Amino acid sequence: MTFEEVAGRAREAAYELAVATRATKDAALRAMAEALVGATERVLAANGEDVEAARAGGTPEALVDRLRLDAVRVEAMAEGLRQVAGLPDPVGEVVRGSTLANGLELRQVRVPFGVVGMIYEARPNVTADAAGICLKAGSAVLLRGSSSARRSNEAIVSVLRDAAGASGLPADVVQLVPGEGHESAKVLMRARGLVDVLIPRGGAGLIRSVVEESSVPVIETGVGNCHVYVDRAADLDRALAIVLNAKTHRPSVCNAAESLLVHAEVADAFVPRVVTALQEAGVTVHGDEVFARRDGVLPVTDADHDAEYLSLDISASVVPDLDAAVQHIRRHSSGHTEAIVTDSQEAARRFTSMVDSAAVIVNASTRFTDGAEFGFGAEIGISTQKLHARGPMGLPEMTSTKYVVTGDGQLRD
Repeated sequence: MTFEEVAGRAREAAYELAVATRATKDAALRAMAEALVGATERVLAANGEDVEAARAGGTPEALVDRLRLDAVRVEAMAEGLRQVAGLPDPVGEVVRGSTLANGLELRQVRVPFGVVGMIYEARPNVTADAAGICLKAGSAVLLRGSSSARRSNEAIVSVLRDAAGASGLPADVVQLVPGEGHESAKVLMRARGLVDVLIPRGGAGLIRSVVEESSVPVIETGVGNCHVYVDRAADLDRALAIVLNAKTHRPSVCNAAESLLVHAEVADAFVPRVVTALQEAGVTVHGDEVFARRDGVLPVTDADHDAEYLSLDISASVVPDLDAAVQHIRRHSSGHTEAIVTDSQEAARRFTSMVDSAAVIVNASTRFTDGAEFGFGAEIGISTQKLHARGPMGLPEMTSTKYVVTGDGQLRD
């Protein structure tokens, strides 16, 4: 089947999905969840082939972790679909409304995008997340995952399509983009008029390629060079726990901390503790001259400051004050998530007002920047741009709006 045929089927499915009731969509989502669980062995068998091929090809273990599924992760995918089913339906929500002086009733309401394209890397759980969110938001989705997860994605999409069709919705609300290699992604990027919006999710190279080459409107999801700043007024026990969680809880994801900044006034007390704790957790520290006094710390470079490692590595520097920390973040951050650890309300207020990222966190791990953790259910990605959507993109962010104007014969003078 050609891409044009697939996109045409998606458009027809989107028309039908746009007018589906919440009950119908929620029933389909729950059926998709149960079908995924029921097909766990099938999905894991396909995923096992992908993982084996990735390791044979020399893929770094951190990226293999993003690719690998197990029964717990399959259940988490299903639970994400159930959570989306339990969320309010954004379609038809009145964003604002008023009665004009001439008697016209004006309402701005949420409507589906139509056909959403997704280009993403490695993580096959994105396949289920994207399908579920787009379905609930009333849009058909065309999925173009990486070749490394091809077998996994094929198995997952097959299960989801069958469940959607059995629930009374068109199976074509979820489809894979035909073909392999970069050319299939380029076809999707050039499908203006066939695809309404394109969302890339992956590393910096992928996102940059989509943003620069696409003629389809793009919602940019960003890489995560996330910072933790330990202020002079920080509780150092709390700071240590937050840094360790932010870095080591799951280092291969975009909300993991990649950079650590420490106020000079607490450096003597904190740097030895945090270096020891990080190294015991298997983390390689790339540090400035203060950190480099500790055994095993590698010298830090500008490339380290800019890096989204997605591994057990972290850049680390001592800064003279909060303003210097903010300046460092402005130079090197990807605009994803920054955290401050402090017991000073003034410092917290200053940090949150001066740092311009999608999420700014006080006294908690960067790992909380996540749609599920925010109560949105499964997310489509973390937007680091400033237009339309910013931060975790849940259901409302996956809709557009239109104005509905109701009159009683009014004519414009």
